[in-house]
Amino acid sequence: MSDLELLQDIVSQIMQSISKIERRFSSIRKPEDFLKDDDGIDRLDGIVLMLITIGENLKRIEKYGGKPYMDDNPEIDWKAAKGTRDFLSHHYFDLDSEVIFNICSQHLPDLKNAFESILLKLTKEG
Repeated sequence: MSDLELLQDIVSQIMQSISKIERRFSSIRKPEDFLKDDDGIDRLDGIVLMLITIGENLKRIEKYGGKPYMDDNPEIDWKAAKGTRDFLSHHYFDLDSEVIFNICSQHLPDLKNAFESILLKLTKEG
């Protein structure tokens, strides 16, 4: 598999993770909704796992030469996105539902747009 094909696969995995987050977040209206019952906690857990997956894949993109594609989207704080993965992985019990709510409501749409753009560029080059 070429690096270009690998990058396409990684970006596709990220897009799948974003879709799962969107689905799980769709009924959440405020941060407290994550904590009100088992369903909310399960949604929070699932979203956190997908955010970790996205962060891990961001590191893989850089490893396989995809950093220029990320640089084409300066509206995204890539360092913070990767740092979110590290924090969630190592400090799970310190996580704040409000932070996850803000990531999903304020940052996820921009991240999705960036990866749609990256995937389009990769597809044109392939």
